[in-house]
Order: sequence, then structure tokens, then C-alpha cells
Amino acid sequence: MFDYLRETIRAYQARDPAARSALEVWLMYPGVKAVMRHRRAHWLWTHGMKFLARGVSQRTRKKTGIEIHPGATIGRRLVIDHGMGVVIGETAEIGDDVLLYQCVTLGGTGKEQGKRHPTIGNNVLIGSGAKVLGPFKVGDNSRIASNAVVLSEVPPNSTAVGVPAHIARIAGERTDFASRVDQISVSDPVTQELCALRGRVIELEQALAKEKEK
Repeated sequence: MFDYLRETIRAYQARDPAARSALEVWLMYPGVKAVMRHRRAHWLWTHGMKFLARGVSQRTRKKTGIEIHPGATIGRRLVIDHGMGVVIGETAEIGDDVLLYQCVTLGGTGKEQGKRHPTIGNNVLIGSGAKVLGPFKVGDNSRIASNAVVLSEVPPNSTAVGVPAHIARIAGERTDFASRVDQISVSDPVTQELCALRGRVIELEQALAKEKEK
């Protein structure tokens, strides 16, 4: 347990520039508390004390805002940055050196039996608000963009973006999907609508001016 705690604190210090000391990480970071309490809940779950395990899990959820089912399997050095709103399902599996941001969901679609939640490989980053839903694998060293909704397998060394998510990069190379998407010169629908309304107002003013001249 102490080895896990030491590793976890060091992982937070390495990934979070705001972490000033090991003591601060240990006492103040909700992600550390959630992961360490999950270790206890998971031990209870695997030893048949499922009611107690759920009790530890729910208490942790109330204190940290992070809900990890005691049946989930978590590797070493998991970092949950900020953490509020993170949900990890019962059959989810998380590898080593994974980074999750706030409001990430590792869930199911409600259609599967048995293995219902994703398997996350090693050294994976999942951005804030992303949803990974289903019993598939996210490969090692992959990146899931913020607010992406991932519904199918992600190969290793890939970047997934969008709703539903598509693979934009594999091993640093842009895919056909990425070449079709222009994320820079995207028109603003609000601006377009305001321009259309302004043009309509000008037309009405001109029509009203002509009526007054009569």
C-alpha cells in the first residue's frame, strides 16, 4: 500500500506543475484519495465483501466527487487531475501511467453482458469530458481529445477526436479523417446568423424609408 501511495504521489508531481510538495498531494488531491480508497474497496470486492466494498466506494464518491466501482481494475501511477465527475465502471480495466481529466466516463452502452466497460492501455491520456463507452480497448500511448465520445477500439499510439470519435492521428501521422477536417477556418454559425439579421434589418429600414417618402 505504501509503495502504491509513493508511486502515485510521484506521478502527480511529475504531471502537475501546481503540485508543490508530496505532503500537499497526499492531503489535498482528491484523485490520490479516490485511488487509494479504491485499493481498499477492490480488495473487499475480490474477497467477497461486496456490500462493504460498495460502501467504501460510495463514501469516496461523496468526499471526492470521483466514482470508481470497486470491481474496476486499476494499474499503477494513475493520475486523476481535478477529478470531479469522473466515473469508472465495474468491468473497466486501466493500465499503468494513465492520466484522466475531470468529467471522464469509462462506461458501457447498456447493451452488453459481462464485460461492459473499456480496457485502457498503458500511458493513455483522456481529456476532460471524454466518454469511452463499451467493452473495447484503447491502445497504449493513445490520446482521447476533450469531449470526445469513443464507441469503438482505438489503436495504439493514436489520437481520437470528435462525436462520435474518429482516429485523427496514428503514430504521429495524420489520417484521411484529419485531412478532411479543417479545425482552423471553421465558420461561426452565430456570426453568420447575426450578419443575416443585420442585412434583414437594413432591408426593412430601406423599405420603411421609401414608404415615408410616399
